[in-house]
Amino acid sequence: MWDRVAAAEAANEWIRRYVRAWETNAPDDVRRLFTEDAEYRDGPSTPPWVGHDAIVQGWLGQQDEPGAWSFEHELTAVDGDVVVVRGWTHYPEGTAKRRRYDNLMVVRLDADGRARSFTDWWVAADADEE
Repeated sequence: MWDRVAAAEAANEWIRRYVRAWETNAPDDVRRLFTEDAEYRDGPSTPPWVGHDAIVQGWLGQQDEPGAWSFEHELTAVDGDVVVVRGWTHYPEGTAKRRRYDNLMVVRLDADGRARSFTDWWVAADADEE
């Protein structure tokens, strides 16, 4: 079981590596984020991608081009091995998505700091509100 400080440190390191994988879209960067049997949900009601191969395939199937987005985040909650990260993703004018998203990521960390489960609760903000 994680203590609060260790969990916060692990969460901050995990989200740093998550952003790095998002920037590179390198399969090895994605794999290093998750346990071999991890479950990844790209929305709260979607079926999970289970295991490294499915997670990498799902990730690359909806990858963003480097430089086509910006992301800010804050660690919102830590409870044992579960961390909650609040994020704000922005796809600027001139990009395919051209939207803003509010994210709430719920991550269950393994003892080695990899995610056993990940769910991204996201809401699209209207692009015209910018």
